[in-house]
Amino acid sequence: MENKNPISPHIQIYNWHISSLVSISHRITGIINFFTITLIGIWIASLLLGEQSYQNINLFLSSFLGKFFCLGIIWSFSFQMLSEIRHLFMDLGYGFEQKTTKITGLIVLIGSFPLTVIIFIIGRVLI
Repeated sequence: MENKNPISPHIQIYNWHISSLVSISHRITGIINFFTITLIGIWIASLLLGEQSYQNINLFLSSFLGKFFCLGIIWSFSFQMLSEIRHLFMDLGYGFEQKTTKITGLIVLIGSFPLTVIIFIIGRVLI
């Protein structure tokens, strides 16, 4: 008996598009940002436990690994922010053409990196 059901797309035949990459990354960065805000809240709450616990977290954030962690979080927020702006325009009914979705997807992907550097530099100057 031959199965006449259509074959569902899988990794061997599915072509990745910028829109799907941005969509998946948007969800992942949303989860990362949720946990990041929780960690920032814990860091601020550590002030109640005394200066030593706050200094331990500050020591980590001053290390190379801590700075790399901060850059990753800044990128995550930058990517999420640009992706949210893209979604806002799509919610208003703009940007559904295939060429436009590719362009806006690339703007989100590529634009998140310079935005990360700008935010990091501004943060270094202010702190």
